[in-house]
Amino acid sequence: MQYINDVPYKLKSAFDLSFIEKYGHVFKVYDDQDSGNICFGVKQKNNKYFIKFAGAPTEQYAGSREDAIARLQASVSIYENLVHHNVIKFIRSEEINSGFAMIFEWIDGECMGRMYPQSRRKFMQMPYSTRLDVFDDILSFHAYVVAQGYVAIDFYDASIMYDFEAKKTIICDIDFYSKMPYTNKIGRMWGSSRFMSPEEFELGATIDEVTNVYLMGATSFALFAEYDRTLEKWSLSEDLYKVAIKAVSNERNQRQQSIEQFIEEWNEARKK
Repeated sequence: MQYINDVPYKLKSAFDLSFIEKYGHVFKVYDDQDSGNICFGVKQKNNKYFIKFAGAPTEQYAGSREDAIARLQASVSIYENLVHHNVIKFIRSEEINSGFAMIFEWIDGECMGRMYPQSRRKFMQMPYSTRLDVFDDILSFHAYVVAQGYVAIDFYDASIMYDFEAKKTIICDIDFYSKMPYTNKIGRMWGSSRFMSPEEFELGATIDEVTNVYLMGATSFALFAEYDRTLEKWSLSEDLYKVAIKAVSNERNQRQQSIEQFIEEWNEARKK
């Protein structure tokens, strides 16, 4: 175990992260990511920042240091091209300490992800109306993603945060979003299997807007059925269930064929 500003962090081997203090006083470390990044919450005077750094031997990462750095560098253009009021605000990036750092505004939010059970419980105790608003924000952002010529990759429950005080949805991780057209080049792609379509496991498959329709359907089940896809576990109307279950069809041609079509069907079902 190592420490920075008295906050513990774990790595595969010793690595001096004291340079992070240039961004501010460290009050939080996130060291369990399998992406090759280690992340920090820092405070500088009255401002807080979120620092994402690639180049340290993180414990959960199995790839090479160079690949982790290259991936983080490649994500800069994604945050620059997909600026949105529901996405964490990117400030700047730089090469530092033989690695690469990205600096974002800090978010006072809580994560919906299953790996944060206390926060998820609080999230799921919100009224249905609030969770429906969160889902609307997610749908709106992903319609924007498509309009910008991108496809969402590696979006799942841990990407969703909610600021309970500001009543705002924040999407905190879009590192793997990619320009279309995009082809599955690796077989099992990045992400949580609960949110991934069949084509995200198929080498050579097209990954596109129809793939993201599946993702939106899977997200609705995470928000309104604790991931279960049976009508019995679904907490909204049967009409909304029909829209969601259509979206997660294993057959691409059985899904809605665009995010906008999904939104139209979803909104129509909400009126019933």
